[in-house]
Amino acid sequence: MARLYGFDDSARTRLRDDEKQVIRLAASRVREGQSLAAVARWMNDQGYRGTLGGAWAPVSLGRLLDNPVIAGLAQDPKTGELYETGLPRIIEPEEFEELRKRQRRPERTTPDFDYMLTGGLLGTCGLCGHALVGARSNSSTPGYRCQPDEEGGCGKVRVAAHLLEDYVGTRVLGELARPGALLRLQEEKARIEAEAEQVRNRLAALEEQRGNLAEDYAKQELGRAAYKAANQKIDDAEKELRQTLRYAEQVAAAPLGGIDDVTGLVNWWNSAPAKSRRALCHLLLDQVEVYQASARGIRHIEDGRVVLRWKSAGGQVS
Repeated sequence: MARLYGFDDSARTRLRDDEKQVIRLAASRVREGQSLAAVARWMNDQGYRGTLGGAWAPVSLGRLLDNPVIAGLAQDPKTGELYETGLPRIIEPEEFEELRKRQRRPERTTPDFDYMLTGGLLGTCGLCGHALVGARSNSSTPGYRCQPDEEGGCGKVRVAAHLLEDYVGTRVLGELARPGALLRLQEEKARIEAEAEQVRNRLAALEEQRGNLAEDYAKQELGRAAYKAANQKIDDAEKELRQTLRYAEQVAAAPLGGIDDVTGLVNWWNSAPAKSRRALCHLLLDQVEVYQASARGIRHIEDGRVVLRWKSAGGQVS
């Protein structure tokens, strides 16, 4: 993997101080409204060059600033959602999202839809257990579907996004309105925050282990085959831990403060971004199972089509 500008290694685990500052300055200029061409000219005038010594062009600068790695993020290939990787960041995720909005021009007339039940959370096919993905219908209506693929998706379940999200939202609000619900959620949130910190410590220990392996290999105290096998085990462990950390951080981000009555709760839910509503769903639900409709064209959620499995009830369904 080639070294990305701003990083000191191809694995992108260490930042290069002189280059990261250039990226921050360039990002600030773009966020202030300057064009990529103007910022690229400024970088060249200041003597800044790319990793191979070449001058900056609008295309190369745009590609760099559109790479989620600079914000410590990665993009889910199925859902397109961004998630934290735990790797070093040069700019903040909020700054990166603003950069993307400024750089990208609409490529289609239908706007992006912010799905609440994707991104590794909740939505599963009741027939095969496969995770649902966000997908538009032939009429461009946002929906959820079981994607048939090599991992075993049956492709038989599909539901309009607004129907499923309204159904889940109504029941989540009802659960949150119960006496003592917010207190229980705050306790669960604190527990998961502590779990996230433990995962971060384990990731740091794995990185230290990886460094020790590299040193042993450099000293020829470890053969190439043994080094590759041990390094692969670390990669596998890290992947699993980062998935756990991503989930924990989503839950820990749930905004529980300031919601002290039912009216305030409903008003908040109706205006909250999908990621905030998703975080609250994380705290309450283990899974949302969706089954086939009894017939095509049904404009409501039929009894038994959606099964909610609640954490607080030990997996009880509703």
